[in-house]
Amino acid sequence: MFMQVIQGRVADEPRLRRCMDRWRDELRPGATGYLGSTSGTRPDGTFIALVRFESEEAARRNSERPEQGEWWAETEQCFEGPVTFMDCADATEWLGGGSDDAGFVQVLEGHTTDAPRLRELMIEAGDKLPAVRPEIIGGTFASATDGGYVEAVYYTTESEARAHEHITVPDDLRSLFDEERPLMGEIDYYDLREPMLVSSDR
Repeated sequence: MFMQVIQGRVADEPRLRRCMDRWRDELRPGATGYLGSTSGTRPDGTFIALVRFESEEAARRNSERPEQGEWWAETEQCFEGPVTFMDCADATEWLGGGSDDAGFVQVLEGHTTDAPRLRELMIEAGDKLPAVRPEIIGGTFASATDGGYVEAVYYTTESEARAHEHITVPDDLRSLFDEERPLMGEIDYYDLREPMLVSSDR
């Protein structure tokens, strides 16, 4: 699975949402290989989108569509300053992956010195989470060639997520978290309280 991460500071949030809705309704049917996307804006005005495709080639084909270029030319005007793109050629799902049923999504972004090991730990921990964190309903992890990574965690609701933040976890899960922390480095958090969740219509 391939993931593209898009970030920028929003200048016109209502217009951006209209653009995102138009992509869902008008452009998504022709996006061959598109799997889904998760996007939203945190309180400081920073927007992030995680767009999943079957492959890098499918993502490239979508970018080359004339209607996609026209849509982006309009959407780009919703931002203040530059918009950045991070391509992640080896994205992974855990616990079922991204879920359109989520009422709250937390995105973690950082740099790691060992992306393969961090991915292994997150998948292993994700398989054990339902027993202690039933409000977590899925997750994704993706890394770029420079060590940049993003993890998205999908929750039923924010209130349930916060209520379970400080529970005691079993020793086997705690050992995985203890190994994860130094590999994750300094983390930038995106709490998406009104996430836009769009899956393939096929």
